[in-house]
Amino acid sequence: MTRPLRADARRNVEAIIGAATRLLATDPDASINDIAAAAGVGRVTLYGHFENRAALLDVVTERAIAQTESALAEIDLEGDPRDALGRVLEASWHLTHRFGALVVAAEHALPPDALRRAHVGPAARVIGLLERGRDSGAFRSDQPVTWQVSTIQAILHAASAAVHRGEITADEAPTLVRDTALGALAASTPRR
Repeated sequence: MTRPLRADARRNVEAIIGAATRLLATDPDASINDIAAAAGVGRVTLYGHFENRAALLDVVTERAIAQTESALAEIDLEGDPRDALGRVLEASWHLTHRFGALVVAAEHALPPDALRRAHVGPAARVIGLLERGRDSGAFRSDQPVTWQVSTIQAILHAASAAVHRGEITADEAPTLVRDTALGALAASTPRR
């Protein structure tokens, strides 16, 4: 049976997770030394709570997933599927931008199953909207839904990279993400 952590140990764990989230969101290669320093603890303390960098990344990623899922669960999915998906896309951009390079760090350190888990909830939400839009004729149905989800994910990641390179601003990105994705998904108008 594990004993609950003392208050100072809980504060250290929270400081470590917070520092790791902030640093890894901007630098996927942030070192354990960098994270410990930003958390105000020593390496020994960090390793006392997290066996290695991968274990820390796993906890940070799980927390980011939970925060992402919580934020996306609050979005109104009712009404026109294009409008609902537009709201999901804009919110997804803000979350992608917030956690930024953490995704890159996780891709390098975590097993593929852990990465797939990160996308299950958001993907299910998008798939539901895509299927509803396909049924109503709002979205094209000549492509696999999984391809359309991959396209949306690629657009989100491309926007993040473009902001990082200074090609677009973070304020421009939500509209660009929404309009680009919805344009790629739009059903073509029948020819007369």
